[in-house]
Amino acid sequence: NHDTQEMSDVLSHADIACYAAKNAGRNCIHIYQESDRDLALGHMELQWISRINQALNDDLFLLYIQPIYKIDEYLNTPDHFEVLIRLRDIKGELISPGAFLPAVERFNLSLQLDQWVIKEVFSWAKTIVQQNKTLPYLSINLSGQNLGSKKLLAFIKNQHEIHSEVAAGNICFEITETAAINNLTEAKVFISELKEVGFKFSLDDFGSGLSSFDYLKNLPVDYLKIDGQFVKDILDDPIDYALVNAINEIGHVMNKKTIAEYVENEQILEALTELKVDYVQGYYLGKPQSLDTYQSD
Repeated sequence: NHDTQEMSDVLSHADIACYAAKNAGRNCIHIYQESDRDLALGHMELQWISRINQALNDDLFLLYIQPIYKIDEYLNTPDHFEVLIRLRDIKGELISPGAFLPAVERFNLSLQLDQWVIKEVFSWAKTIVQQNKTLPYLSINLSGQNLGSKKLLAFIKNQHEIHSEVAAGNICFEITETAAINNLTEAKVFISELKEVGFKFSLDDFGSGLSSFDYLKNLPVDYLKIDGQFVKDILDDPIDYALVNAINEIGHVMNKKTIAEYVENEQILEALTELKVDYVQGYYLGKPQSLDTYQSD
């Protein structure tokens, strides 16, 4: 109609309408409306399937690391990093995980992606050890969909056998609190089996599910990562300050180390120091950098 600006818009809208018709059971007609935002979102996520599969096949994913400091040693060289993932498009530009991870989860591609990350980290770590360099502690995020997966459990053990030079104690797997609560029995078995090998575990975004601490007693994790949504407002919101303090104290009573995310300035760092949080992470202390740029003694 007279509102149409480009022929490419017509083709895109037709594509979305075709997808909607198929999604409704086929053999029907759907006329595109400007309100079809959900359909457009679903269509965009579908397009990610081929892009993600291509990235896995062509090694278009990149690994970055962000330092995690002991709170009283943030002026020294860090020995602990969180592994982060990025996607490089065909133009060479980097795409943040927030753009593609929802599609990874929705279309059950998380196992392949987790396996790719784990394999790459172990391979890189083996190279560091063979070069007689100091291997840092590395935290690898696992998808909540794979928590308790026997395939992933076997894959991790197999990678450890292949890369036997890499000490399991240098690898920490991060799982979100929500995923742990939703799969508590499976999570406990999964964590326990890998801890027997020597791996460590961190409970990410802790505090987002504060309805109960009971499950934490039976979940054998080594670290609690305090939800950054509380940390970033710790200076202005007394409730957030109290929550961070409570989580930190409970973690210490349970003999777990605490990590505060979203440390964006010196004032937040000072407040966390007063609370005696164990580790800190955030842009004030260090931004993510390519894994290839890591330098060790």
